[in-house]
Amino acid sequence: MPPERLILLCGEFNKNLKQIEKALKIKILQNGTEFDLSGKEDDVQIGVSALFDLKQKLDNNAVITPDLVHLSLHSAKFNGEEVSTKKTPQIKTPRVVVSGRGKKQNDYLGNIKNSDLTFGIGPSGTGKTFLAVACAVDDLVQEKIRKIVLVRPAVEAGEKLGFLPGDLSSKIDPYLRPLYDALHDMLGAERVNRLVERDIIEIAPLAYMRGRTLREAFIIMDEGQNTTIEQMKMFLTRLGFGSKAVVNGDLSQIDLPKSTTSGLKHAIEVLKDVDSIKFTKFSARDVVRHSLVQEIVEAYDNFN
Repeated sequence: MPPERLILLCGEFNKNLKQIEKALKIKILQNGTEFDLSGKEDDVQIGVSALFDLKQKLDNNAVITPDLVHLSLHSAKFNGEEVSTKKTPQIKTPRVVVSGRGKKQNDYLGNIKNSDLTFGIGPSGTGKTFLAVACAVDDLVQEKIRKIVLVRPAVEAGEKLGFLPGDLSSKIDPYLRPLYDALHDMLGAERVNRLVERDIIEIAPLAYMRGRTLREAFIIMDEGQNTTIEQMKMFLTRLGFGSKAVVNGDLSQIDLPKSTTSGLKHAIEVLKDVDSIKFTKFSARDVVRHSLVQEIVEAYDNFN
């Protein structure tokens, strides 16, 4: 490895190596292009996998940042050698290249690509929404579909949006902000606005889906845990020829009245044996945001 790339890998004043040392409680000694790691065997192996993963990212012209080091450590910690030996699928959008981080995200991407209906179930921060939007944008750019439809149950407004000011779009925009954020990252705000104006990207409250059949569309439902059984069945039966749907949700964050069964929870049980429908279940260890988010999710999971 050339000296200048070695510096990029290690970071200024070896800050990347120090971040790995601190996270794993190991020691890393550098001698030219060789690294000697010492500590508990499992932690050393994670460190080796993380360094190898960072080198691969550097070879692909990635900029090594503290966040990227954290994500490489996360992937190495929970997927071991898979990080360094398996090539992860990449989705090229107009502005960014998106790839899965770890086994679960790669499984999720594979399920979306190979199935017309995919469920992503798990806590926030696991990349469900971002990856689903990336797949939708990719299909739109390649003209595999004609439009993207974004749906989210507006539980906070009780699905009664008439009392909110503005047109339909402005009323439900707050509930679709995570989806918009992902679209802006991949297409840019101006292009997204143009596509919305042309109805190529459509935003719709769940209640407005009744009676429709969506053909040649990529439909993404976010916060699916806040649908009722009737709403979920209605949504799933909107799928038309040439369409694909992704339903995401977190069963630990159901905002429905306690007497109401979550449509997502019910659908998982009803559809679990349908071979053509795929499920990806994420856990706290799949969180790829700030390391503190993972600790918070785990703390809440273990509280009861």
